[in-house]
Amino acid sequence: MSLFSRADNSTLAAWWWTVDRAMLGAIFVLMGFGIMLISTASPPVAEHLGLGSYHFFWRHIVLLGPSVAVMLAVSMLSERYIWRLGVVLFAGCVVALIAVLLTGSEIKGAQRWIHVGGFSLQPSEFVKPAFAILAAKFMSLQMQQQSDTGVNFPGHAISAGLYGLTLLLLLLQPDLGMSVIVTSIWAAQIFLAGFPFRLLIALGVLGVGGLFGAYHGLHHVKSRIDRFLDPESGDNYQVEKSLEAFQNGGLFGVGPGQGTVKLGLPDAHADFIFAVAGEEMGLIFTMILMALYFFVVFRGFYRLKGSENLFAVLAAGGLLTMFGLQALVHMGSSLNVLPAKGMTLPFISYGGSSILAVCLSAGIILALTRRQKKSGLSRGSVSSISAGRK
Repeated sequence: MSLFSRADNSTLAAWWWTVDRAMLGAIFVLMGFGIMLISTASPPVAEHLGLGSYHFFWRHIVLLGPSVAVMLAVSMLSERYIWRLGVVLFAGCVVALIAVLLTGSEIKGAQRWIHVGGFSLQPSEFVKPAFAILAAKFMSLQMQQQSDTGVNFPGHAISAGLYGLTLLLLLLQPDLGMSVIVTSIWAAQIFLAGFPFRLLIALGVLGVGGLFGAYHGLHHVKSRIDRFLDPESGDNYQVEKSLEAFQNGGLFGVGPGQGTVKLGLPDAHADFIFAVAGEEMGLIFTMILMALYFFVVFRGFYRLKGSENLFAVLAAGGLLTMFGLQALVHMGSSLNVLPAKGMTLPFISYGGSSILAVCLSAGIILALTRRQKKSGLSRGSVSSISAGRK
């Protein structure tokens, strides 16, 4: 039997019948896998730091509850309130990112965290969904006004300015990983908006130039790329242990809690939790994880296919790109097919800022992919924009 009757006109019932329950279910499955993996991956890390064995596990559980509540609450918001949330969140993130540069804690050569109420907060995690909302809104406003009134509102220029500001604040930390994610969000939005391919090519050239500059200007970036290209050029301990975990795991894994590689991985509960999954649960389980991430991204874009609102397409499309890319970078780093990069696995890894930010992003995606009548550019207008790309 259904949870709600279709005759029920309450807000909760309306949400239930319009939200993508398949996507929501996949997200909850990922969260469940995350709880399981953190329960087995985090004790060695906690004990090494002189903490209780389940210190990180219980902190994750405590943080997961409010994060799920945020996701569900945001998924019920209308487009208007999503926009307002983005404005407030982006303004707060800019202030917080500046505060990080002035007073933030330096860890591993970068200033990315500030302490708030006993917790370490990483503002760069929250600037991603905030930027996606604002850039999408201003880009869609320009196209809306040009379509309806012929007025040339400078939405594209404003979104470019927001991108430049965000990128500057991230690179000053420095945080190249988050810079790449934000750039990917904006590139996906440019593509979905139907901009000329020459603009995408120009952005790609600038991105390559930026990576080249980072390689020569940031020692830790150069070190990671050199070690990826030539493992003998430096210390690859964590990557080597990660690969060892996958070799030990084989097809079915050694069993939950039975892995040994995690004992020597300082970030087993966060940046290398995929390796713990590979050793203890095996290849089949890791493929299930990959399939779940693919399903969430594919399902989101499938729902957007029928959207009549360009803002929803751009904002949710950018966040789906972020979600998929972040999972890809984490898995690729663990398997040594990408240079090692400390990036959490969405819904799986331990991390207060990470789990809250990814749940917030998921809530926005769920809200903007709900089946309901949306205002904005018509489906025909969106299609004509895409057809006009050169």
